[in-house]
Amino acid sequence: MKILITSRIPENILVEIKKIFDVDYHDSNIPLKKEEIIERLKGKDALLCPLSDKIDKEVIDSSDSLKIISNYGAGFDNIDLEAASAKNIIVTNAPAPSSAVSTAELAFSLILLTSRRLIAGEKDLKAGNFLGWRPTYFLGSELRGKTLGIIGMGNIGKNLAKRALGFEMKVIYNSRNRKDDIEALGVEYMERDEVIKNSDFLSLHTAFVKELKHMISDREFDLMKKDAYLINAARGPLVDENALIKALKENKIKGAGLDVYEFEPKVSEELMKLDNAVLLPHLGNATYEARGEMGEAVLKNLIDFSQGRVPVNKVN
Repeated sequence: MKILITSRIPENILVEIKKIFDVDYHDSNIPLKKEEIIERLKGKDALLCPLSDKIDKEVIDSSDSLKIISNYGAGFDNIDLEAASAKNIIVTNAPAPSSAVSTAELAFSLILLTSRRLIAGEKDLKAGNFLGWRPTYFLGSELRGKTLGIIGMGNIGKNLAKRALGFEMKVIYNSRNRKDDIEALGVEYMERDEVIKNSDFLSLHTAFVKELKHMISDREFDLMKKDAYLINAARGPLVDENALIKALKENKIKGAGLDVYEFEPKVSEELMKLDNAVLLPHLGNATYEARGEMGEAVLKNLIDFSQGRVPVNKVN
C-alpha cells in the first residue's frame, strides 16, 4: 500500500510504517500547500496527515486511488467527511489516553501564566528591567479560593477539574450531560450562563461542531466578570476572535490564555500586540506520551485497513 505522509511524525512511528508500506514522506513541519498535496496524492492508497492540513472536497476528488485518510490526532474537523464517504474513503482519527492529561495540564498552565503574569515577567527580566524584589513588582493573583468554570466536562475537563481542586479552587461546570463522578468530588453543575457569570477563569473543553462556532462572543464577554480570564485550549472557532480582541482592549475581561485560534495557523496581529493575552502555538497535547500513543493508533488503523479489517478508529 502506498501512503503519503504530509508532516514530520515521531521517528519510531515512521520506522514502523516504512517496514510495512511504500512511503512518500514530507520530512518537515512546514505544511504542504494544497496543490502539493494533490500532486503527491497521485497513485497513493492512503493519506496520513495532521489536523492542521485541510483535506477538503477538492483534495479528495483529485485522487482516484485514495482509499483511507488517517488523521494524526483525535480531531478530524479538517477533513470533509461527506466528500470522503461519497467516494467510499475511510477516515480515521487517532485518540490517545494521554492526550486528555496533556491538554488539561496545558490548560492549567495557561491559568497559572495568566494569573501570575509569568510570561510578561520573564520578558521584563530579559529586557534588563529587573532591579530586584519590590513590593508592587509584577503582582498577580493566587488561585486558592478562585472559581474555575469549565464548559465541556469530557476527559480533558475532568482532568483539569481535578488539578484545580488540588489548588483549592472552586470548580463549576456545564456540559451536555451531568457527570456524577466529578460532582462527587465537589464540582458543581450550573447552566452555561451561570458558569460564565461566576467564573474567575472560564476554560473551554468542548469538541467543535458548527453549532458551537462563536459560542463565546460579545454577549458572553458582557456576562463575564471584569477581572475574569478566558482560557481556550480546545478549538479556535469556539471563540469569536474579533469579539475577544474588543473585550481585551476595552477591559471587559482581565485577560486570556489561548492555545488555539479562530483562523489558525494565522493569529491576529492585534491579538499578538495585547499585553493581557498569553498565546501558545497549539501545544495542548504536545507531549512525548500523547503523540506516541497517537502514532500507535495511526499505525494500527493503517495495518487493520491493509489487512481487510475495519479500523477501530473509523469516524465516517
